[in-house]
Amino acid sequence: MNQRLVIALPKGGMYDEAAERLREAGIAVPTRVGRRLTVFADDGQTELLLLRPTDVPAYVEFGAADCGIVGKDTLWETDRSVSELADLHFGACRLVVAARRQDRYHEGERYPTFLRVATKFKRSAQNYFSDRDLPCEIIALHGSVELAPLVGLADVIVDLVATGNTLREHDMVIVDEIATSSARLVVNPVRFRAKYDALLSLVRRLEGSHQKA
Repeated sequence: MNQRLVIALPKGGMYDEAAERLREAGIAVPTRVGRRLTVFADDGQTELLLLRPTDVPAYVEFGAADCGIVGKDTLWETDRSVSELADLHFGACRLVVAARRQDRYHEGERYPTFLRVATKFKRSAQNYFSDRDLPCEIIALHGSVELAPLVGLADVIVDLVATGNTLREHDMVIVDEIATSSARLVVNPVRFRAKYDALLSLVRRLEGSHQKA
């Protein structure tokens, strides 16, 4: 049975850590990939697809990739049917509600009746406020959402934070933490059954490399 693996990797901020974890697991990912969209590891058996993070679940669900590495935050926002095999324990960040310090929502000040929420994470934000019976208007943005409360576009934002430096630079504070995110190894369930030995070996090596770190 063919045990060659096709792994979807996210380009951008998570790529370097994902590539390093694969190297620690014995897959020699090239250090320089340039603008290529697909590369082979040095073993000639492992093919890597270099994708936008939001595209990783689609490539895995439809079988173009056997497995992929993607942030949990991406999985919150997708309808794609993939299975999580492992928490890879890097790329840690938090999804939070944040606002201007002067609005004092973090001190218990009540939200306005018609709350406006700026975010890139529409589904997560809607679920959070719906669970708390707080009516809101979700304003979908694709750039830096911190600007929205500063210019009156929104009352609060829902966004990912790692260090919190960007919030502090804009005199904003965390009102509530919604969830934590980290990199996950996801798999196509059909491919998992077909390539069980190879994928299980990959999971064990990835988890072993984390424990040694």
